[in-house]
Amino acid sequence: MKKIIIDPFPRKMDLIFSKEKLQKLKKKFQLIYVTKRDKDLFYEQNISKADFIIGQPYLPISILKKAKNLKAIFNVESNFMDNMDYDYCFKNNIYVLSTAPVFAQSVAEIAVGLTISLKRDIHKSHLDFFQKKEKYGLESNLRSSLLLDNKIGFIGFGDLAKSLKPMLMPYTSNFKVYDPWLPNKLIEANGCKSASLKEIFKDCEVVYVLATITTKNKSMIDKKLLKLMKKDTCLLILSRASVINFQDLNEILNKDKIKVATDVFPQEPVPKNDPIRKQKNILFSAHRAGALESVFFEMGDIVYEDLLLMTKGLPPRLCRRAELETVKNLRSKPVDIN
Repeated sequence: MKKIIIDPFPRKMDLIFSKEKLQKLKKKFQLIYVTKRDKDLFYEQNISKADFIIGQPYLPISILKKAKNLKAIFNVESNFMDNMDYDYCFKNNIYVLSTAPVFAQSVAEIAVGLTISLKRDIHKSHLDFFQKKEKYGLESNLRSSLLLDNKIGFIGFGDLAKSLKPMLMPYTSNFKVYDPWLPNKLIEANGCKSASLKEIFKDCEVVYVLATITTKNKSMIDKKLLKLMKKDTCLLILSRASVINFQDLNEILNKDKIKVATDVFPQEPVPKNDPIRKQKNILFSAHRAGALESVFFEMGDIVYEDLLLMTKGLPPRLCRRAELETVKNLRSKPVDIN
């Protein structure tokens, strides 16, 4: 029976796997649960037994060298991090996999909802009623506009953008993409045009920040780019907060020029005294875009199905594989709250 080290923190197994799927996992595999104390010692003593790991532990080469049977590491936090010797894993045919694809649909759907609310000021109109100062008719729509025929900009074109684009196609066919890791031909094959950051921020009415954080793009969206945006342009931040310079964003928001929605923040939970809480032209979402029970259970489903494939000597097909050329440049910060 194949053995799996279980170390999913900050996730829990009953969050990732439904009761039925967890029972199947226990029948098919021997589960070795990581100890809470001295994890380094645990891995030194147990990694040699493991065929798979479900989790994203710190794995230096000294530990990986003991992993004689290890076939795959399933990162169920879902963001590749700087937490293991990727060179060793690739040289020794150890798959490093992420469950990130499960979040694409749920985040894309909330992105559409946030976009419509920004364009039509739905959230502000709702709040006005509570404050007994609602406006009626045209007066309530002076800063509203249609999504129809807008120019849409994607910063990053991975799983999320590919799920979001079809949902926006009833409104527009004008999509621009900035993604230095993709060739123009692939971007064009997906019905988009390759563009520079400057072009997107200057020309688009709606801009989605969907990029992961790397060694090169921290705070790349700063006041220079934000100042290029036209009045009432909508900026939606749905990936890693570190891509945005939030200090610059606060400064731009003070000018009451653009509309912003964000699901992520540099520090979570957001401090009670964070100045961004006082901004009026922003729609807040507390890192909840992907966090649905059905989505977490889908995470367990794709892990289980890929485990079955690998026990048959076949490659994984559902989880995202780390790519050696790019994974070492990723700098995602682990989540603390599920």
